[in-house]
Amino acid sequence: MAIKRKIGGFVLRVNPILCDGFGHCHELAPDLVKVDEWGYPIIRTTPSALSDVEALESARYAVRGCPRQALRIERVSDL
Repeated sequence: MAIKRKIGGFVLRVNPILCDGFGHCHELAPDLVKVDEWGYPIIRTTPSALSDVEALESARYAVRGCPRQALRIERVSDL
């Protein structure tokens, strides 16, 4: 059985119109999201590798935990 390697990367994206600045994304993915003084997310723009399972899992938690559904994970091919 061959092991599939995840190639490429991902970034977390926020829809600023939907976001109400609750800050849950920072709590769930602190390595990917910082918050400003009003609680709005400052998303890391550098792509993370898909093979970084911990970062991808944090991003998924943040997406699922956003009460306004303002986050999404976007795949990128270049790292």
